[in-house]
Amino acid sequence: MTTATYVSAATSFAALVHDIPVDAWSRPGLGDWDVRSLVGHTSRSLTTVRTYLRTTAERVDIATPEEYYVRVTPSALGIDPADVAERGRQAGTALGDDPAAAVDELVAGVLDDLAAVDDNPLIEVIGGLGIRLHSYLPTRTFELAVHGMDIARALDLSFEPPAAVLAEALDVATRTAALTGHGQTVLLALTGRGPLPPNFSVV
Repeated sequence: MTTATYVSAATSFAALVHDIPVDAWSRPGLGDWDVRSLVGHTSRSLTTVRTYLRTTAERVDIATPEEYYVRVTPSALGIDPADVAERGRQAGTALGDDPAAAVDELVAGVLDDLAAVDDNPLIEVIGGLGIRLHSYLPTRTFELAVHGMDIARALDLSFEPPAAVLAEALDVATRTAALTGHGQTVLLALTGRGPLPPNFSVV
């Protein structure tokens, strides 16, 4: 299901990009990003899979999607958040004059690459850390779902990730909350027993 859910997330993201009005790409997106940069950043959940499938790690350093979100953060890896923002802007620029077509091409490419994978390879992600493909893909499903909703909210577009995508994204989010010591806070909030702190995020 992991690969199928990621594929569903990727194709729903591509469909959303087609709904972006031609005059909306320079509108505010998220934080310092305009819509083009936000779409570019989100598209990295396609390009990184393609890149990492061409690697082979020597050992499993990260066993689960939630552990990925603990180990692979700008602070944990010593990455300047400004560099993350800039990569998003560069990825947006790389989408060219027809971003929707460019995203379609990226989706087609990653689907071809995944179709060529026979098993659950051990890949190397940022920081030189090893993780199994089926542990990495849910993190990309999560990113595609969350940033897809960010894009839709920025432009007041109608968008709802597929049910399986939402379920997997929620699973990653709640497991990450539990691993980082916020499980009780999130569970109480989800059951109407308490509020989340201002600007709370599990990632």
